[in-house]
Amino acid sequence: MDERYPIGHFSYQEDEADKLIDTWITEIEMLPEKLAKAVSGLSEEQLETPYRVGGWTVRQVVHHLADSHLNAYTRFKLAVTEQNPIIKPYEEGEWAELADYKEPIEVSVQLLQALHTRLVVLLKSLNQEQLQKVFIHPDSGQVLVKENIGIYAWHGNHHLAHITSLCKKKGWF
Repeated sequence: MDERYPIGHFSYQEDEADKLIDTWITEIEMLPEKLAKAVSGLSEEQLETPYRVGGWTVRQVVHHLADSHLNAYTRFKLAVTEQNPIIKPYEEGEWAELADYKEPIEVSVQLLQALHTRLVVLLKSLNQEQLQKVFIHPDSGQVLVKENIGIYAWHGNHHLAHITSLCKKKGWF
């Protein structure tokens, strides 16, 4: 198994997307609960353990999920309310070195719980026209709203697997 991609890479198939949207939204909805369970009871030492050599610590992964999904929420809203907005990327590796990434993980777990409540309401409300809207990512190009739903379902599961794979490997649960 590639420790960087424990669930593999995201693959988007336009002809399958409409069948998968509800599943993706459910995965997004369940992420905060699954994350809270995965990190429950981890010690400070365990939280400071990288999921792989050269990778982020468990604490950094948890905080990154909150930051990334905050950005995603904003991108979804921009895409459905504006015409092909150009979104701003961010330096996630540098964000992971900032002081707020030293905070207790409960801060980001709670943030994800509240954020995903709103995100899921938004995503479930989108009609076919809104699902076809796009935003422009300066590095990735045009991204469909429905594709981005799949990306963020994968993204949450991807980082959750970093944590659960490490816990399993170390015998922490």
